[in-house]
Amino acid sequence: MLMNASDKPAVLRYGPAEYRMVSPGTYVICAVSAAQIPLEDLRYWSAAHQEAYASPELATRRLAAR
Repeated sequence: MLMNASDKPAVLRYGPAEYRMVSPGTYVICAVSAAQIPLEDLRYWSAAHQEAYASPELATRRLAAR
């Protein structure tokens, strides 16, 4: 994904099946890898911990460590 000066992280409120945008942006940051996740690719998050994950493996790793 190409980034430009207008790209910025979104602030989201994660629910169990969907998220709500609190502050607009084009991506979120993975809580495990710190990778930028474009909003159109965001599939994994924890509503309980309010975190996004770049992959199911990273989500599993994070939640298993808690």
